[in-house]
Formats: sequence, structure tokens, C-alpha cells
Amino acid sequence: MFSHKGKTRTEKHNLAIASLLSFVAGLVNVVGFFSVNTLTTNVTGHFAFFIDEAFHRNIYLAFNAAFYVFSFFVGAFFSSFVVEIYLRRRENLMYVIPTLVEAFILIGIGLSGSWLVENNPDIVAFALLFAMGMQNALVTTISNAVVRTTHLTGLFTDMGIEFSQLFFYRDRANRIKLLKSIRLRLTIIWMFFAGGIAGGYLHSEFGLNALLFGAFLLLAGLLLDFIKIRILLRRHANNV
Repeated sequence: MFSHKGKTRTEKHNLAIASLLSFVAGLVNVVGFFSVNTLTTNVTGHFAFFIDEAFHRNIYLAFNAAFYVFSFFVGAFFSSFVVEIYLRRRENLMYVIPTLVEAFILIGIGLSGSWLVENNPDIVAFALLFAMGMQNALVTTISNAVVRTTHLTGLFTDMGIEFSQLFFYRDRANRIKLLKSIRLRLTIIWMFFAGGIAGGYLHSEFGLNALLFGAFLLLAGLLLDFIKIRILLRRHANNV
């Protein structure tokens, strides 16, 4: 799911990682919004808010909005930087550090977020935007930009294009390729939606502790990948 990159990835790999990470992103989006009234998985709205506040010379609010955008950017930069380092050293571990950092951020905010919400809610938003920037950059890199999980605008755009192309591409190979791509995008959309529903319910019951469930899913995904790799290595060793 995580450990394959680029051309070595199959549709099954992309569906698996899309399902996991889009569910987590949907959960983070809703829990973050319900907790601090701020979108925490994309920056489009924050950029518009920054322009509006800057135009009205509300410097503090404009700076705050700009830092939301910057947090997402820094998360994406950090994730990509770590991936590039491990690509040159131990490629099979390139996804581990960003995923662990994201999981630990969710754990940290989940355990201390109630105090932060009361005293400095912006820290919650900054941390979650950083985590989602990491996630989006990681999945974009390892899937060769086939999978994106933290926001839906581009997904609906791409899916609209692909649905229109179904009326024009009649040959079997192109139609199969289009249908596979549409299925992947629908999976991301539905899992993001499911994560949002789960996030809404869990937040109503546990508040920011709901983020612990997202962290658990990330760590479970890493553990599953580790187990699969160990099994494959053992089979390879037995066959040699």
C-alpha cells in the first residue's frame, strides 16, 4: 500500500492507500472544523480569507490566514524532503517518517487539544494543516500524482473530465483506463465522506480525542505494510 512507488504501484495499491488516507483526511477535516471552526485539510478558503483581511488592513487576521497556508506548505515540503532523502538511502522506508509524524501530531492534538482549544486554538489548526500537507505530498509523490486525498475540488474536476471522455473514447483500452480512474476517484470521495461522518460522530462523543482514531488507522496501515514486506522477504529467502 505505502511501500510501492510510481510504476511499481498497481490499482490495488492505489485503492488501498486512497481508502485509508482519504478516510483519515475526512475525519481530520470535520473534527478540526467542529473544534476550532477552521478548515484543516486545504488552503483555498484560507487564501481568500487572507486577501480579504489584508484588503481591510486587519493585519493580525491576515497574518493568521497566511500562516494557515504556510503550515500546509511546510508540511508538504517536509514530507517531500524526507521522501527524497530515503529514496537515495532506503527506498522501502521513504513513507515511514511522514506517516509516523502525522500519526503523532494527531495523537498530540487529540490528547492535548481540549486545552489548546481553550487557550490557543490556532495551534490546533496549524498542526492539522501541517499534517494534511504532509499527507497530501506523501501520497502524491508515491502514487506519481495519481492519488490525492485531502481535498475534493480537483477530484471532482478530473472526474467530470473523465466522465465526459467516456462519450468519445470507444476503444476498449481507453474505456477501461477511464473507468479505473473514475473508480479510484469515487473511492477517495466516498471514503472522505465516510471519514467526515465518522469524525462528526466521534467528535460529538469524544471531542478532539476523535483524532486518536485517525492516528490508530495510520499506525495500523504502517504495521500492515511492515508485515506484508516481512512475509514477502521470507518467501523470497526461502525460494533462493
